[in-house]
Amino acid sequence: MSRPHAAALVEDAWNSRMNRVLASRGWTPRAIGHTGYGSPDFVRILGRLMLTRHPDDVTGTGDSGEDEVALEPEPRVRGWRAFMTAQLMNAPVVIDVAGVEHEAYSDRSGYIDVTIDGHDLPPGWHEVTITPVGGTPDTATVMIVDPAVRFGLVSDIDDTIITTSLPRPLLAAYNTFVLHEQARHIVPGMAPMYRELLEMQEGAPIFYLSTGAWNTADTLNRFIRRHGYPRGPLLLTDWGPTNTGWFRSGQQHKRVNLHRLAREFPQIHWVLIGDDGQHDPKIYGDFARDRPDVVRAIGIRELSTTQQVLSHGLPVSIEGFGPRVRKPVPVLRAPDGYGLLRQMRALLGQV
Repeated sequence: MSRPHAAALVEDAWNSRMNRVLASRGWTPRAIGHTGYGSPDFVRILGRLMLTRHPDDVTGTGDSGEDEVALEPEPRVRGWRAFMTAQLMNAPVVIDVAGVEHEAYSDRSGYIDVTIDGHDLPPGWHEVTITPVGGTPDTATVMIVDPAVRFGLVSDIDDTIITTSLPRPLLAAYNTFVLHEQARHIVPGMAPMYRELLEMQEGAPIFYLSTGAWNTADTLNRFIRRHGYPRGPLLLTDWGPTNTGWFRSGQQHKRVNLHRLAREFPQIHWVLIGDDGQHDPKIYGDFARDRPDVVRAIGIRELSTTQQVLSHGLPVSIEGFGPRVRKPVPVLRAPDGYGLLRQMRALLGQV
């Protein structure tokens, strides 16, 4: 096995020292549960372990239920607060799934990503408990997909359901660290389109696949709930050094998770939704070329000229500058969800 990248070694040394110092000052472990998923054969548990001075603080990702309605205005939150965290690396946890306990460990960045084979959870939404040894537990919701389901959605987030002007560095930093989360804007028509498409089959899942950081999961779940998007697991990534380089590959993250979903749910035919501001058309096209048996359609939200400039600095889609990928499935294009939905209805046989 090759030696880890120098940046990863530096980060690990810093985190290890920070964990020791904070623990010596009385900080204790606390779990944060993210939304997981599974089938009758397996369940994937997602979460993170942190160190905190206030173990009684409310935790979680804001995914408290699809039917919950807030009666009071939500507090105005700046994005930078989500990144001021003290992750607990390589720490033991106990995961309770339907009364059965499973032991696991957080990774070098404090994340928990555990797949458990065999459980007693029927199809639908459930809660599992993540308990750090000597710390404060949290619940994580999990979506168990019925094996009879044959339809599902995979959606990008940035510039597909939410306008964030990613990934230009200065604008990305402003949107992520400075802008109030309530000031982010929805993409017209996407939420109604997702709701109508998922009504095609009871229990059809939606996954939100993005290169965004897990630190933003709380913000994104509140945004999804507040604007009427269907509830579903977030598949995000960890910003920062890896064992092979300074940063993770966002494109590789999407490719790996698409193929993973295809393996985990081989019976499902997917509709993939993204935008043409970055690499979604090629990533989805490559996946459709490799797995045409599981892709029903690709929907691409077309950015305006101004949005293209904000996204990558050019007034046109960068898709045209790369090699053309043959897509053996229908590719639908429109500037918003309303235009895409009309085409989806015609394609999928909806009235």
